[in-house]
Amino acid sequence: MSGRTITRVQLSEAVYQEVGLSRNESADLLEAVLSQISNALSRGETVKISSFGSFSVRQKGQRIGRNPKTGEEVPILPRKVLVFRPSQVLKSRINKDRRPGAGI
Repeated sequence: MSGRTITRVQLSEAVYQEVGLSRNESADLLEAVLSQISNALSRGETVKISSFGSFSVRQKGQRIGRNPKTGEEVPILPRKVLVFRPSQVLKSRINKDRRPGAGI
């Protein structure tokens, strides 16, 4: 793992260089896309991006957990979690160099 993180600024710069919009327009476009995705997820909708994957919100029920320090049982309240499922295209792209016999 490289540990590298891609930021909004870097994504905006990539849009600027690839599409040819101004830097401000590129930043606005990125913010609009992220806002649409966030709004759809907050409404409980699934967001599917072709050749990339899908984002969805899943409801998790209440369960009993354990405090690792004290061993005490603690209730974990019901909550919603964000789930990402990569597409087969993305999985293949990530694993393209992971064939048998190839070094890790």
